[in-house]
Amino acid sequence: MPESSSRVTPHPPLALTLGDAAGIGPEIIVKLHDQGLPAACVVYGDLGALSRAVDLLNQPLQIIELATVDEIHQYTNETNCIFVRPTQPALPADLPWGRTDARAGQAAYDALCMAIDDALLGKVSGIVTAPLNKEAMHLAGLDFPGHTEILAQRSHTQHVAMLLVNDQVRVILATIHIALSEVSTTLTQALELRTIEHAQRACQAMGIQSPRIGVAGLNPHAGEQGKFGREDLDIIAPAIAAARLKGIDASGPWPGDTLFMRARHGEFDICVAQYHDQGLIPIKYLGIDKGVNITVGLPFVRTSVDHGTAFDIAGQGIADPSSLRAAFELALSMLKPAI
Repeated sequence: MPESSSRVTPHPPLALTLGDAAGIGPEIIVKLHDQGLPAACVVYGDLGALSRAVDLLNQPLQIIELATVDEIHQYTNETNCIFVRPTQPALPADLPWGRTDARAGQAAYDALCMAIDDALLGKVSGIVTAPLNKEAMHLAGLDFPGHTEILAQRSHTQHVAMLLVNDQVRVILATIHIALSEVSTTLTQALELRTIEHAQRACQAMGIQSPRIGVAGLNPHAGEQGKFGREDLDIIAPAIAAARLKGIDASGPWPGDTLFMRARHGEFDICVAQYHDQGLIPIKYLGIDKGVNITVGLPFVRTSVDHGTAFDIAGQGIADPSSLRAAFELALSMLKPAI
């Protein structure tokens, strides 16, 4: 069996949040450690849920509880270990797999907050997140649409953006978790320009120094010169012009029905989508097994799997850790200095 992430580097380890303990997060984290990781990490979440996943998968991995991240340096020579910063109170040992539970929702939120706090203190180099369940958080009284909003609030970051990456396309969203009816009124030239600038910086962090940025229109045919709405003419096009004045290679607005295909064929390095489904449909159509979700604009690197908690298969030991591995490796590549 490969050596696990117990190999410690001179750099702070990555934080790896458990996500919802009733979902596949514990399983894919255990599988990731069993496969071996290129750098040290600390898992934030319920210790018992991880132990149950180790037993489920019959893996000879040792779980080591840490009171602080710094304690990981005591285990430089240890192998096949999962280092854990546990949430409290501990979840019940009989927490059902694959069911929405307020206790799991609260624990997932607490683990993420612990990781954010440690990232802000420089205790960890960045955060990689396993999936949480929004309904479980809502049952716990936590009114957040997802990870992105928690990360922004807890880190006191005013402007963030969601970026999705797979091996064929990169897509950043101008608006995220809002109703489709609110998109038109939410879009402004300032928001559009900021999203294009986020796209530029994110690509540079991934090693693309002069990215070609294709911007999608909001309306069919990118508005067709105002025939199908004025947003493309009055909001998106001026923001693109402002970006170009700053030396950014942005173009558009291009019709959303062809932009992503053009990017897939190599014409653009990244696409700006105007709303959630416009950007996520092409990403997920191409496959979520190696997709990665990145939160751009935070004071630390954050990547995530591009799938949900998969309650329908949780506890069966069949969950695929490919997206989590891709997220972990991408986070490492984005760190400066890199681990």
